[in-house]
Amino acid sequence: MHLVPAERADHRTIDGHRVCDAVEAIGDVARVREWAERFSLLADPHRLALLLALRRVGPLAVSDLAVASGMNGAAVSQALRLLRAAGVVAGEKTGRVVRYRLVDAEIGELVDAVGT
Repeated sequence: MHLVPAERADHRTIDGHRVCDAVEAIGDVARVREWAERFSLLADPHRLALLLALRRVGPLAVSDLAVASGMNGAAVSQALRLLRAAGVVAGEKTGRVVRYRLVDAEIGELVDAVGT
């Protein structure tokens, strides 16, 4: 059980050889936490709806996203702030209008997997 951290090496196992395989499959714990945080962005149905619209339609303004999603503009803006802070979306300003687009390719691939 060469991959088991020292603090867990004395724990009883049933299939020790498979435990090492499981440790390897889990990989970097920090990366697992990173992905868990990214999945939490998708766990909210409102944010997911916005991401679906942005992925499938392209850049949209807050007011257009509000109409499409049935959310109010303030809720859309709040969701977009969170998504922007996470690096998932970016806004592009044209005059007074800001259109948001999905910029995270990995999140885009996950959104693609959502059935319609």
